[in-house]
Amino acid sequence: MLMMRKYLFSAGFALLVAATSVSMTVMTPPAFASEIKYVVNDIPVTSGDIAHRAAFLKLQRKKGDAAQEMIDQTLRLAEAKRLGIRISDAQVEAAYQRFATNNKMQLSQLDGVMEKSGVGKDHFKEFIRAQMAWNQALSARYRSGEGGSVTEQDAVRRMLDKGGAKPSATEYMLQQVIFVVPAAERSATLAKRKREADAMRARFNGCNTTREFAKGLIDVTVRDLGRVLAPQLPPDWAEQIKATKVGGATVTRETERGVEFIGICSSREVSDDKTAQMVFQSEGSNDKAADDLSKKYVDELKAKARIVKR
Repeated sequence: MLMMRKYLFSAGFALLVAATSVSMTVMTPPAFASEIKYVVNDIPVTSGDIAHRAAFLKLQRKKGDAAQEMIDQTLRLAEAKRLGIRISDAQVEAAYQRFATNNKMQLSQLDGVMEKSGVGKDHFKEFIRAQMAWNQALSARYRSGEGGSVTEQDAVRRMLDKGGAKPSATEYMLQQVIFVVPAAERSATLAKRKREADAMRARFNGCNTTREFAKGLIDVTVRDLGRVLAPQLPPDWAEQIKATKVGGATVTRETERGVEFIGICSSREVSDDKTAQMVFQSEGSNDKAADDLSKKYVDELKAKARIVKR
């Protein structure tokens, strides 16, 4: 499961690696006149959207139907919204920054590549948002069993194939700290709450003292998440949790609830029947399985959608 999530998330960014190599040769793009070309479940897809996506495909040196890609992206974003998945502007900006850093570019350089190629930074950021949201939607679908499950018999067979050895996985004891920000107060108080969360996170030195630290703070929730195996980690937090030492806390993140971080109370390697089943199921989530599940999901959305060509 985790491998599928990682693959789907990283794939969206791998697509643009070619951008850095062509940034010096792209021409100044034409201005795009914009008119509605499709209406997808009452959501317009404009000629400008399609032109930006066509430029995006060219930048990737990839063949594809720009109009169809925009229809698919619109369906994916709408489905994520229906599921209650919200990708904040802060998450998108952070991902955009990571892409620039990973490709050894300043933000201004990446902005320049996007503008000169005709893609536009706003279009790329919306692509990032769609990738992140769809990743979460697919993860939810996979957890529901759509991605296939590994039975005890499958686990036994795979263990025999590996010489009878049970696989192990890291089991974490986690604690979640939420600085609650009501939706109506978000624009006015989010920055202040983030400073407060950052200050508390800096003092974090283990899960035993968290509630003591939180006593004098307003609207701070501390949740013990209990024991969680590595393949079960929430997709938004998995990489940060793995990179954080026991007794430490992840960096703070803005979420729909407010500002959050997760403390790592303890970790240990475990190997039992449940772990074996979980690990083998995770290993089964290969790239092809992810692609197949994504295609099937989108095809279902299209079959139910109202798509009108103007």
